[in-house]
Order: sequence, then structure tokens, then C-alpha cells
Amino acid sequence: MIEIHDESQIFHLKTRDFSYIFQVLETGDLVHRYFGKKVEHFSDGNKITYIDRSFSPSPITGNRTYSLDVLPLEYSSNGLGDFRTSALDARNEFGATVDLKYKGYRFYKGKQDLEGLPASFGSEEEVESLEIDLYDSLTDVTVTLQYSVFEAASYLARSAKIQTGQYPCKLEKALSATLDLPHQDFIVHRLTGRYAYEKEWTQTPLTKGQYSIGSIRGASSHSRTPFLALASPNADEDSGEIYSAHLVYSGNFTAFVETTAMETSRLGLGLESQYFSWQLQEQDSFQTPEVLLSYTDKGFTGMTQASHSFITTHLIRSSFATKPRPILINNWEATYFDFTEEKILDLARVARQVGIELFVLDDGWFGERNNDETSLGDWKVNPDKLPNGLDGLAAAINQLGMKFGLWFEPEMISIDSDLYRAHPDWAIHTEGRKPIYSREQLVLDLTKPEVCDYIVDSVSAILDSAAISYVKWDMNRNITNIPEGLANDQRFEFHHRYMLGLYSILDRITTRFPHILFESCAGGGGRNDLGIMYYMPQAWASDDTDAIERLSIQEGTSLIYPSSSIGAHVSAVPNHQVGRITPLATRGNVAMMGGAFGYELDLTQLSEAELVEIGQQIETYQSIRETIQFGQLYRLKKTANTWAANYVKEDRSQAVLTFVKILAKPEAPLLQLRLKGLDPTARYDCPQLETSFYGDELMNIGVTIPHVQQDYYSLQYIFNKI
Repeated sequence: MIEIHDESQIFHLKTRDFSYIFQVLETGDLVHRYFGKKVEHFSDGNKITYIDRSFSPSPITGNRTYSLDVLPLEYSSNGLGDFRTSALDARNEFGATVDLKYKGYRFYKGKQDLEGLPASFGSEEEVESLEIDLYDSLTDVTVTLQYSVFEAASYLARSAKIQTGQYPCKLEKALSATLDLPHQDFIVHRLTGRYAYEKEWTQTPLTKGQYSIGSIRGASSHSRTPFLALASPNADEDSGEIYSAHLVYSGNFTAFVETTAMETSRLGLGLESQYFSWQLQEQDSFQTPEVLLSYTDKGFTGMTQASHSFITTHLIRSSFATKPRPILINNWEATYFDFTEEKILDLARVARQVGIELFVLDDGWFGERNNDETSLGDWKVNPDKLPNGLDGLAAAINQLGMKFGLWFEPEMISIDSDLYRAHPDWAIHTEGRKPIYSREQLVLDLTKPEVCDYIVDSVSAILDSAAISYVKWDMNRNITNIPEGLANDQRFEFHHRYMLGLYSILDRITTRFPHILFESCAGGGGRNDLGIMYYMPQAWASDDTDAIERLSIQEGTSLIYPSSSIGAHVSAVPNHQVGRITPLATRGNVAMMGGAFGYELDLTQLSEAELVEIGQQIETYQSIRETIQFGQLYRLKKTANTWAANYVKEDRSQAVLTFVKILAKPEAPLLQLRLKGLDPTARYDCPQLETSFYGDELMNIGVTIPHVQQDYYSLQYIFNKI
């Protein structure tokens, strides 16, 4: 809820778990007062204290104690004496300074969409919104700070809209939000990595200066995720204060934490400014992406569970957000480009025999696509491979009792393609410069409306042509060769205009085909962010399908993203990426923890015993699917050699425990695992242990892990309430 105290000009934003308070000073400056555990009342105990600080300039003549450099500003600009990293850099005929003073507010129930951008949503019963206008009378610039409070979900959405009046203005920086906190005793948690090693949970003590992450690739990237958490040094899984911040955006971004000489800190997120500027004409506006803020004192489990719930309920707009995800087989690692219709159907027949529910045809079905160097953009069926077309193949797979899905890479264009020969100017390129290729492909210029229309029309034609219920939307290279011929201001608008074009495409296609489950992919997790998840409710977490590598990838991904969104498959051994040989049971147990469970191997080459085991895995997963995909995650143990977690169904009627040991050790100590989240008074039956336990036993005493001397050993125990 939002409390507005007009007399003191204090705004108190409350959720289930936290309070967020800011105030208008007599000078008109908007300052942050508190963000932390919920308080019912605010009585100004943490008064702003004015002290004469050397080298902190004051905008008030004769007052050496009032300095913007030490005030906890809610949204700062350049050039007025705040020497910390600002939120706004706006330049016009009056210079590079915008002096933002409070002008007024608007309050309303519900939440408005952000024009052209993905953003959180909620009903009038679920969310209240507040808009604060800050105004500079000299430049006639208004910055509207947008706040939406999700009380039950315990999240705050922030963004900013910059509007010009009678003068043009050029934005050199426009962050979505900054947040000034009263101390700097934090551990910074973020998700780093690289291709095939995405979402590594990384922790760094905050030291003097600035810690920042970001991307200039034209995508959020494999190596950086637009998310930061600031945790107290004593925070663990079950307790401790954590501030978390997500940016709902898929392109170039920055996220930073800056310490100050006064031992405070400033958190900021928004569009990356190195390759950004935006020209606003008179009576024009610019909308920043949205930042999602939350606070918990319940440790990383509290942060994770709140994030999963909020994303599922208030960020993923697809109707599949709360629907069970099908168990699929993807033919990629089984066939790569070398397949025929009969080979696909042979694989599909075996897949159906073991209980798989969805068959996904990956790359190679269109144009002359027999390798990764041709035909992107030519979205027409290759009749040599599929003589009965997609319609015939989909019908045959439907007759087997499975749904049919299809792979696309619509944002790309091959230089060896009919599309490129007809429209070379549709590829992002620099006139007079040799293109920089990746897999002999270029990126289509989504700043051009005709290119966006082509993608929508050509993809829609395919989706209309057959019974397609699932799409894997891939993106396998980043942006280079920004057009140099554009005027300077337009050139630095390019990356954001590209993202607006992409979001327009995704909006049009997913709106037109609401019955299709869309999965995003960018060489694995190269664009696994909330901007894409708004349109596509699940993502292929990584091209690395090795079970042991997937432990850290899936742990980092599930730190903030719902399990139902994490694509995880059982693949062949030796693993195609790392050559490791792991038991089929371990591959299955690890992939099941991903949530969006499936297989990616040639079932026709497996033994009868292996097929029987896969059938048992599928039967088991069907019995625990709702718990894994939509239950509560509890991380139990992580060392260099062991990993364990359990999921608990929302009504606590079922729990699933998974344990993985990487390498066998001589004379290894016994391990007792205590579960979390159960009903302490209920009795749970465990068929794998052939006995039953009370919930308090499992949580306080736990179960002993068998002493098995085997590398890559795993187990899965299922506990069902009696």
C-alpha cells in the first residue's frame, strides 16, 4: 500500500515485508529516507543531519551544510554538486545540467504498461502506483518517477519517464533507478559466466570505489545477467538481509554499486550509457526500462522464493506461466543437420513409447540448411528432408500421441540465403567496411519496420501452416558493425531501437499465437533475462548439457528465475560438450531439477534397458512435475564435491530431495541431510526408503545419504504426505 503524508511530504510505500520511504525537502529535492524491514509508522528517527563537509558544494548561498553530494537523492542529475554516479545526463542549449525539483504526484490503483517495453503487471487489487514529477524550470524538462507497489508479492517496480517541453534535449544517460543506502557493509551477489557456463553465482565483498557489471553486446549476454543483490555479510540461506534488483531488459545494460566517502552506497541500474544517447525533440518523451526491487531478512531462500513467485505471477504474461510444462525430446544432439522425415519419425516413435509428450524439430528443416552457414531468413520447408512438409510431419507426430514443436532463429540472416541476396541492406552493416561474421551469419536490422514486418509475417506463415504447439526461438550471435553512416545521435540510439523492434516482434507474434509455448534461447543462456521472459515463459539455460556442469548453471539460474522457466535435458554420453560419462540416473535427476524437463539424444541408439530406465524417469517426473515446476526451492548443501536441494509442493503434500556427489573419496565421512519446508506434524511416505517419517524428523534429524563409492553418484527421494 502507499501512504501519502501531504503535510510532511513523506511517501511511505509498504509491502508484506518491507517499507520504502522518500520525502520532499523544503528545497524541492527528493530524498530517500528508508528501505528495509517493514515499519508501520515513520517518525523521522533517522533525521537528515546537515554538516559542513569540505569540498561538498552547496546550491544555497550562505549555507555550507546543504550539499547534494551527501544527500540520499532519489534520482540525481549531473553538474549540481552530486559527484556520485548520476541517474540522468541531459544536454540542451542551456548546457548539461538539469536541476530537478519536486512538482507534484499522482496516485492510482493498478499499474500502467510501459510503452514498447516489457514490464510487470497486476490488477487494481494487487498493485498501487505513484508517479512523482520532478521539474527543471530553466530547461522545461520533467522527469516522472514511476513507482508500483505489489504489497502481497513484496516487490516494488521503478522506472522513469523523461519529457521535454519547449526545448529539444539530448539524453546521454537515463538510468531506470538509483537507490542510496546508509552504509556499505555488503556482499555483492551477481550471476556471471560465459558461453556454456552461464549464471555462475558469484560473490564479492563491496570495497571502496565502484563495482559494476554490464553488457555492450546488444544482448544481456552469457557473462552478465541484469541483476544485483546486496547482502549483509552474515546472510545465509535462512536468514540475513538482502536487497535485490532486477532490470527488465534484454539489451545493453549497466548495474553498479558505488561507495562514497561518507560510507554510504548507491545502487543503480539501467541502460548502458557508453553506446547510448537519445535525441528528444520539443514535447517528446523517453521511457526507461523497469527495475524490480525487493528486500528480505529471510536470507537467500527468502529472496529466491519471492523472486520465483513474483516472476510467475506478475512478469510472465503467457498463459503458460502456471501451466505444467511438457516433457519433450529435441532432435538436435541426436541428428544435428543430418535427418530425413523417416529418421525423425523413427525417433518420435521411440519417444512416444517411453512416454515423451512433445517432439521438437530443431535446426535444419528450412531452405538449404545442411550446415550452420546458410539459409537463415529463408523460412520455407526443405522438401528434400520433409517431403510432406511441416504439416505432414506434425500430423504424423500428433497421431503418435505427441505435440509438435519447431526451432527458429528469426533475428539472423545468412549471407548465403535468398533473403540476403534480395535484401543485403536488411543486415546490420557499416557501409564500406567488411562485415564481421559469426557462423557466416549477420544480424537483421530490427530498427527497420519492414524487417520487423518480414519476420512477423514469415514466422507467422510457418506457425499457421501446421499444428505447432511449441517454438524454440534462438539467437546465436551479438551485434557488430553498427551503421556509421547514421548521424551521431542516431548511431547511439541504435541498440535501444533494436530492442524496441525485437519487443514489438515478440509482442505481435506471441499475441497472435497464445496457444504456443515459446522458449527463448541465445546460444543457451546468452539472453536469459526478464525482458525476454515477459514474452517467453521458459529459456534454454545452456548449450552445455553435461549433468555435472549443469549443477552450477541451474543453481545460478534458479537463484532468481522460476524452475518452470529452466530448460534442462538429458543428453548422451560421452557428453558432446565436455566428453564426460555420467550415469543415466544422474543425468535424469539433475535435468529434473531444471524444471522444463526433456531429452536431447538419439533414443533409437539406446539399449532396451536404457529405454526402460528413461520410461521410469518420465513416469517419476510426471508424478513430481507440479512440485518441481511450481513448488518452493530450498538449497540444502553445496561444496566442491556435493550438491543437494529439495522442492516442496505449495500445499506441502510432497517433497523431492535430490543429492549429487561428483567424485568418490576414500574414507569419506557420512552425510546427513535435513530437509526444509515440510509440514512438521504430517507424516511423509518415501517409497525409495520403504518407510515413512514425520516432517519434523526430516527437517531436524534428516536422512543419511548412502555411502556409495562411485563417481557422479546421485539419488532422488520423494516424500508424499500420508
